[in-house]
Amino acid sequence: MMTQRTMFQGKLTREKDLFIPFIVAGDPHPDKTVQYALRLQEEGADVLELGVPYSDPLADGPVIQKAAKRALDAGMSLKKAVEMVPTLRKAGVSIPVVIFTYYNPVLQYGHDKFIEALEQNGVEGLLIPDLPLEESEDLNERTKQKNIELISLVAPTSEARIKRIAEQARGFLYCVSSLGVTGERKEIAPETLAFIEKVKEYSSVPVAVGFGISSYDQVELMKKHADGYIIGSKIVKMIEASVETEKNTDEKRGLEQFSEELRKLVHG
Repeated sequence: MMTQRTMFQGKLTREKDLFIPFIVAGDPHPDKTVQYALRLQEEGADVLELGVPYSDPLADGPVIQKAAKRALDAGMSLKKAVEMVPTLRKAGVSIPVVIFTYYNPVLQYGHDKFIEALEQNGVEGLLIPDLPLEESEDLNERTKQKNIELISLVAPTSEARIKRIAEQARGFLYCVSSLGVTGERKEIAPETLAFIEKVKEYSSVPVAVGFGISSYDQVELMKKHADGYIIGSKIVKMIEASVETEKNTDEKRGLEQFSEELRKLVHG
């Protein structure tokens, strides 16, 4: 029996070499988020991770924390981030949008109301980094009913756990690969490669790796071993630099600079 294609799958144009950028909703203000999202799509983004700014971001480094503060100062919230999706669509963003949020704001919002908001605003995916598989059953069921992908994260833990997470993954599988210090890296440690291979063995959805990818060499490396690559901090940093350029010259130059740097990062 053919299972119904999800909205996410319907908008995904390929399942290999996926470029999945992460940006913070409302950084430095909502209008700019739309412009950066369009630039990312122009340079080949396949999925957009729209991060909801959070005042206590456990898993984020200083770059994303600063971006979250800028967005919070501009009045961004979980509700507003979700409601931003139709604005992105209107502006021409056609790739799947995944809302990336910590669990506490979802809990405060209420599961029912939150899923309803995702559905009403045409969100295709949801990613909650601090919600373990064992506690995700309720949201998993509710998102399934509404045709929204709940994206799973998998880290180098026990094989049994990798298998369990990978087998029930939806949309794409976010592989959190800890490679020590980020930066220029011409090769991947054998144990990391073994981890990626193991995940791919069990997963029926594309496996995308995120670990602080910050150069074209790393992008090329990921393409060889995974189905996709996730870039967060580096892109958020480029947005910060673009904002600075705008202050010193003009908006047009800031966006051009962002596109130029993005091209170098993704296409070499």
